[in-house]
Amino acid sequence: MSVHVIDRDVQFRGLSSEQREQMMIQVAKRYYELDMTMGELSKELRLTRLQASRLLTEARQTGIARIDIFPVSPRRPDIESRLQKLYKLKEAIVVPGHDDAENSTFLMDNVARAAARFIASLGKLAVLGFSWGRTMSALTRHLPPFWNEGIEVVSLNGATNVRSTSQLSNNVAERFAQTANGTATLLPVPAILGQEATPIAFEQDPTIAKNLEMGRQAPVICFGLGVVNPESVLAQSGFISQNDVTWLREKGAVGDLLSRFIDARGDIVDASFEARTIGLHLSECSNRDLSIGVSVGQNKHAVTLASQRAGYMNVLVTDEQTALFLLSRDASK
Repeated sequence: MSVHVIDRDVQFRGLSSEQREQMMIQVAKRYYELDMTMGELSKELRLTRLQASRLLTEARQTGIARIDIFPVSPRRPDIESRLQKLYKLKEAIVVPGHDDAENSTFLMDNVARAAARFIASLGKLAVLGFSWGRTMSALTRHLPPFWNEGIEVVSLNGATNVRSTSQLSNNVAERFAQTANGTATLLPVPAILGQEATPIAFEQDPTIAKNLEMGRQAPVICFGLGVVNPESVLAQSGFISQNDVTWLREKGAVGDLLSRFIDARGDIVDASFEARTIGLHLSECSNRDLSIGVSVGQNKHAVTLASQRAGYMNVLVTDEQTALFLLSRDASK
């Protein structure tokens, strides 16, 4: 038996380039198109499994066999792979489409749907940390019923509106949990407070301290990215004023994550403003199994790039134009 295997190996190594190419085609065709197992095609072609495996690998490397990925849902896997490589992401999900006046709502909905599908596909999770806002609100509408029954959904930043709006932050938390027949653990305080001493006092409260700690321990977190303008959720909810918007822009703010404003390098813009913010610190985002950022639209380009450079997320769900913007920029600071 051993002599027979050696003879076959000698014969295999003696193939000409043309013969080897034909063998690669035969192996690849049987494996990919005829759905034969490695054992079946090896026997039919009188090869060892190792020889067949080498031929199949070589067929892929030389381009004789190419694997094209055609997802049923709208995706750009070619761009996703480039993003993952450039920014060292665990996963990237890129939805095709352009951000314009006619399609912005449609695009937001498609990106939110893609994020919801990804989260629902993660399997059984005991705890999920989340932020709130328009993006997260859209995401909850696409989570399938009972996608993770009994999950504990934990708020990562303050979630009590100062001003009544249609984007009630607590409602997002409750909807998120309700879709999975789970429970929502909230931070029943404003995201940004008026004095630096107030968050310190709040965080010493046993209930709030416990909820904050749950967020810090969540292995998977998901958050949207915000902009610095009067139409932002933080401004519309009464957490920041028009004067704050102007001042933050002058300080170099490009947007926010978890109500914390960052500059183009991903650094916190101002220490005193940061001290008035309650919730998960950005330095705690990177030490997660999955830190999922969801970003849509041209006005989010700068904050998405800053967040990627700072390493706040290892999973990005976004639109095609945002992804191409990121690929056109230097990934380093």
